[in-house]
Amino acid sequence: MALGLFRVCLVVVTAIINHPLLFPRENATVPENEEEIIRKMQEHQEKLQLEQLRLEEEVSRLVAEKEALQQAEEEGQQQSEAHTAWDLWSTLCMILFLIIEIWRQDHQDGPFPECLGGDEDELSGLGGSPLRGLPLPNKATLGHFYEHCIRSATGDATRTREFVEGFVDDLLEALRSVCNRDTDMEMEDFIGVDSMYENWQVERPLLCQLFVPFIPPEPYSFHPELWCSSLSVPLDRQGYGQIKVTLADGDPLGCICDKTKLGEDMLCLLHGRNSGVQPSGGGSHEMEDLLCSRESSYLDAMQVMKWFQVALTRAWHRISHKYEFDLAFGQLDTPGSLKIKFRSGKFMPFILTPVIQCNDSDLFFIPQLPKEPCRGTPASSTDWLLSFAVYERQFLRMTAKALPEGACHLSCLQIASFLLSKQSRLTGPSGLSNYHLKTALLHLLLSRRAADWKGSQLDVRLQELFCFLERSLLEKKLHHFFVGNRKVPEAMGLPEVVRRAEPINLFRPFVLQRTLYRSTVDSFYEMLKNAPTLISEYSLHVPSDHASPPPKAVAL
Repeated sequence: MALGLFRVCLVVVTAIINHPLLFPRENATVPENEEEIIRKMQEHQEKLQLEQLRLEEEVSRLVAEKEALQQAEEEGQQQSEAHTAWDLWSTLCMILFLIIEIWRQDHQDGPFPECLGGDEDELSGLGGSPLRGLPLPNKATLGHFYEHCIRSATGDATRTREFVEGFVDDLLEALRSVCNRDTDMEMEDFIGVDSMYENWQVERPLLCQLFVPFIPPEPYSFHPELWCSSLSVPLDRQGYGQIKVTLADGDPLGCICDKTKLGEDMLCLLHGRNSGVQPSGGGSHEMEDLLCSRESSYLDAMQVMKWFQVALTRAWHRISHKYEFDLAFGQLDTPGSLKIKFRSGKFMPFILTPVIQCNDSDLFFIPQLPKEPCRGTPASSTDWLLSFAVYERQFLRMTAKALPEGACHLSCLQIASFLLSKQSRLTGPSGLSNYHLKTALLHLLLSRRAADWKGSQLDVRLQELFCFLERSLLEKKLHHFFVGNRKVPEAMGLPEVVRRAEPINLFRPFVLQRTLYRSTVDSFYEMLKNAPTLISEYSLHVPSDHASPPPKAVAL
């Protein structure tokens, strides 16, 4: 604008300066009359007006261009400000979504809405809960089924436990007698765990699972190393740990086989075939593989199981003459699985597992590899599975004291386990196990009021348990009840390092194995679909073997 005005002023000044009336040229002649002068002045004025119009048009054009440029700059600035505001809004929205997600995960084990109600949340991905179309039998039918098919079938559980415990006591005493206390592992008293000792087992035959803690001979000691004590542990190793064998004073491993005379059939637990050390008894048997992993001071789970099986065999041979039955190893894929075989053809299975206590807690490391595909497998034989079985039993006992008399929490678990067992026999095993059912129940027990577990609420709580499992399957997320769960009462005495650890997703294999996930979901809905018919049929036809007592042993 200023440049255009300057140009106009310059043209005007130039025109005035060059006007012939003000500064006449030297060779110019004065016009002869006034009319001629006026005519020339008018012509010159017209030229000046034309030039002024041209300059005004040019100035207008320049002003328009400048205004357009300024407008473009203002629009660009507004767009930039709007983009900045949008980025800020997007960031705030993202932060808000993260806060909501964190809150949802922290409260995901809270009370869950009833699947049969009308105000509950819809499950993602299915446009509504499929359980709405798969109702379970009514309260009366469930009550009749439980009383005649489950309660009566588990009535002999106490006698079964007493028989197995008496035999195991005798077997462990014989095992201690054949072991050298100076060079062999020392066995402690057994601990009953799992459904048989939590009073909810329904599968036949009844199965007792017993932990047998063992400690090394002096001067050795075990030092457990949890996965959560390391900063970076692969996801497939979560829930496992390793056990380092050291001297009591922390020195590197040594051996006392050259200092203490071993028995004729005793084995050194710390040396291998290539160590060059022979037992002092002069026997011809070569040394068994060492219990520690080769070239490592970490305890090898498979070597421990081999040693334990050999020790049990020797102990049984010592007392077998007292009984009128045989003892054999059971399932090959379950180390520690034993079977009492009676002459009548009947048998009684039980599992005797050597375990190592984790420091002074009720956590135990077990060498038994999980059979369920959804539990995963250890990366190496030095990885031991961390078991919370004792804590689970204690939590159920502690919770039962606060629940109303005749509470339905174990009834829900028994019915769900019964349906899962029948479905597995019908279509084969899936990724869903009894351990997942119990985990879901523990989460519900922690989130529900005690009054919600009255016996009259059996049908509602059972429906809620299946809703919880359905939601967990659809989200492929079922958190371990104890690991990383700070809502667990401190009275349980759970180690703080476990309470503060990152939660373990028991359904993580479903994320990696799509075929397993699809088959598990299909099997789950098929189980719910078959539940009404199955419960009705079993309510009318109670299997005769449910009422038969366990066989008794006869000592000679």
